[in-house]
Amino acid sequence: MKIGLLIAITRELEAFLQSGEERTEEIVAGRTIYKTRMEGHEIYAVCSGCGEIDASSATMLLIVKYGCELILNFGVTGALLEDLKVEDLFVAEKAWHYDFDITAFGGTEKLGQYSEYPDEFIPLDAGLVNLVTEKIPGIRKIAVASADKFVEDRNEKLRLRESGCGLCEMELAGIARVCERSGVKCLSIKCISDAFDGTGADFEKNVRNSAAKAFSAIREVLKAL
Repeated sequence: MKIGLLIAITRELEAFLQSGEERTEEIVAGRTIYKTRMEGHEIYAVCSGCGEIDASSATMLLIVKYGCELILNFGVTGALLEDLKVEDLFVAEKAWHYDFDITAFGGTEKLGQYSEYPDEFIPLDAGLVNLVTEKIPGIRKIAVASADKFVEDRNEKLRLRESGCGLCEMELAGIARVCERSGVKCLSIKCISDAFDGTGADFEKNVRNSAAKAFSAIREVLKAL
């Protein structure tokens, strides 16, 4: 299978680059595309950059240029719940693009809602999510709040979790939206780098170890596909 692997930042990308497979590289549309084989699959990996716009454009590149049949995303995330800990591992079952808002002119009823969906969540493929929970002991399903903002403020975290989300990050809504529009399945595995009371400093401290744990889970997924 042709699989796109989308990683947001270079410190997360290191886990993939250190995995040991031989790979080739090419520059397309200003991005480095890493080509390799992993667990029997043809892999095209890209470091998109932070945020929904960069993640969306990189996702489209993997689908249109390379014909990827599945997009896998891994990376670190912040916690919205007090009982979640650094290096806890999750698979996203849906994403809330919480800074998307067309309610003012009646486009949708809810903040973050796109007109195609019955509520504010962009769904991810339930079959893949269930596969992950079967194959990776201890991993949990979760809803993810996603927008172009690193969230440190406690009150903002409390507001976001009222939606039912347990994590917050900056790329998944863009990835999931592009995949859904393109008819391509996607899967996202997240590992906590900063807990509920965490800050940007905690992110900096934990990003590499948490990203490596998420990538290890991705490898287990690839074996199961």
